[in-house]
Amino acid sequence: MISISKLYGGGTAESDGLRYGHGGQGPVVSAGAPPASKTAAERRPVTVWNVTRTCNLRCIHCYTDSEARKYTGELTTEEGKALIRDLARFEIPALLFSGGEPLSRPDLLELVATARSLGIRPTLSTNGTLITDETARKIKEAGFTYVGISLDGIGEINDRFRGVGGAFDRAVRGFKACVAVGQRVGLRLTLTRHNFANLHGIFDFIEREKIDRACFYHLVYSGRGGQIAEDDLSREETRQALDIILERTEDFHTRGLNKEILTVDNHVDGIYLYLKL
Repeated sequence: MISISKLYGGGTAESDGLRYGHGGQGPVVSAGAPPASKTAAERRPVTVWNVTRTCNLRCIHCYTDSEARKYTGELTTEEGKALIRDLARFEIPALLFSGGEPLSRPDLLELVATARSLGIRPTLSTNGTLITDETARKIKEAGFTYVGISLDGIGEINDRFRGVGGAFDRAVRGFKACVAVGQRVGLRLTLTRHNFANLHGIFDFIEREKIDRACFYHLVYSGRGGQIAEDDLSREETRQALDIILERTEDFHTRGLNKEILTVDNHVDGIYLYLKL
């Protein structure tokens, strides 16, 4: 991950504790203070667990090739708890519950409770379409420190990506429900030729809906993503997309809006940003 907002504006973000701090929760740092560095012996990986492959959507770029059906070989509740105990012994700082669609798993909150009881910080990656007001309240009460909701454009652009009509409206409902209960929430978008020109609309959405964080992913050629490689951005389009991201991040910073903006899956973004500064 390349933190555009940190490199542009400095300061600290809540997730910096995971990257630089000590222990599962990271240090408490004052505004503008540099986070303490970890030694090599202290570093532990943030772990992603795809708790299910089942998903209520069928995204054209899904790296797990998920859809709305049952899959064999998934861990039971007790097996999942055993896995979490193993991860706790390794002293991981955080566990990202992902999928598929993790909210389609009935025992998700039970697994989260196990993680929290062992000092592991739980986070959630979801398409957001299953988050109602009641679900958002349960997510907040369960102790998720962060919820990342995938959105790949505004309106119909998103729905074409997601393979299901109405997915955008239901994801927006999920964002609003999380914000309403005080749940920290962020947006996750995969860049392609179909949506990079829509980036200004995405940044407007982030500001309008009071979203704390946004991660812009480069297309990964696995699962169904490998079938749409021709839709990936060209080098020139990638530069154009990054220019928009940089411009809007700088605008947020100038106006005092505390938004964490990152790009993911292409370390060259950091070099491009360095050359722009």
